[in-house]
Amino acid sequence: MSEDLTEREKTILRNIIHSFIRTATPVGSRYISRRHAVGLSPASVRNVMADLEYLGYIDHPHTSAGRVPTDKGYRLYVDSLIALEELSEAEQWDIQTQLHNAAPEINELLKATSKLLGTISHQLGVVSSPHIAAGVFEKLELVQVSSRRVLVIISIRSGLVRTIMMDVRTEIPKTKLVQIAQMLNERFSGMTLAHVRKTFSQRVQDLQQEETGLIRLFIDSLDKLFTNANPSEKLHIGGTQSLLSQPEFIDTENFRSIIEILENEDVIVHILEKKKPKEGKVSISIGKENEDRKLRDYTIVSSQYAIGDTIGTISVFGPKRMNYSKVIPVVDYVAKTISSLFASGN
Repeated sequence: MSEDLTEREKTILRNIIHSFIRTATPVGSRYISRRHAVGLSPASVRNVMADLEYLGYIDHPHTSAGRVPTDKGYRLYVDSLIALEELSEAEQWDIQTQLHNAAPEINELLKATSKLLGTISHQLGVVSSPHIAAGVFEKLELVQVSSRRVLVIISIRSGLVRTIMMDVRTEIPKTKLVQIAQMLNERFSGMTLAHVRKTFSQRVQDLQQEETGLIRLFIDSLDKLFTNANPSEKLHIGGTQSLLSQPEFIDTENFRSIIEILENEDVIVHILEKKKPKEGKVSISIGKENEDRKLRDYTIVSSQYAIGDTIGTISVFGPKRMNYSKVIPVVDYVAKTISSLFASGN
């Protein structure tokens, strides 16, 4: 796409985008001529801007003579014109320290990651939990925590630990819990959780009548045990205050729109699942590239992290007027840090 433009046009477009990102106000030719040392008079800049508008890279709000980037302009910018910032050693150290110091329990770590992304980017940090169905079942432990409650601890080969509280009919002796756990471990160890869920009923058919009723309870709770069935396990969102402080949300309609999106987490989960970036790559979805109409004014910058055989997504979500040169390397670095953290055994 960049072949359509001359170097002069690329320079003007880049400066328009930089100015709009910084000021959140439409950019005029005089501003570009004076502030960006492009070596052109305001009249010459105005002619270039007219060409860029004709080609669809910029547009002008009806209330202003200044110009703003279009989705097409932003796309060209992130694909061809951007100069990514390098994270300083201090920034890298801060990210590593905060993630290493987060609680080892996976949900706590991902919650901390979403807050960290929101703080650094001044946008919304969104982190999806790894899809545990692809994880390999290592072992299961059963712990009676009260007369009517049993804690199920499922260890996944990547180092993930999943805990689920189950309500039972009566207190179960510790020896019986150990026996049931041992039988299940012998039958399912080494399988993916997806395969465990699919074949569980068949593989425990001979145990369904055992006196505690625990196996029957497991059969009735397969989604709860072996998938991310709980919405609170699917998504972690941080940085709401940072996002709402952006100038875009002075407008009441925009404010109401983003609140509706935040209240419907299933929309965000669906978007992240459809926009899965390739491993080791950063995906950028701008404006109308987002299928959901509610997201047409926003950009989502995403990358995947890996915990063993399981994959999750981290994202920065915010207005199209975001600091891409900073956000893209931050998302990339945080995703790689999480992956390396678990690769080294945390």
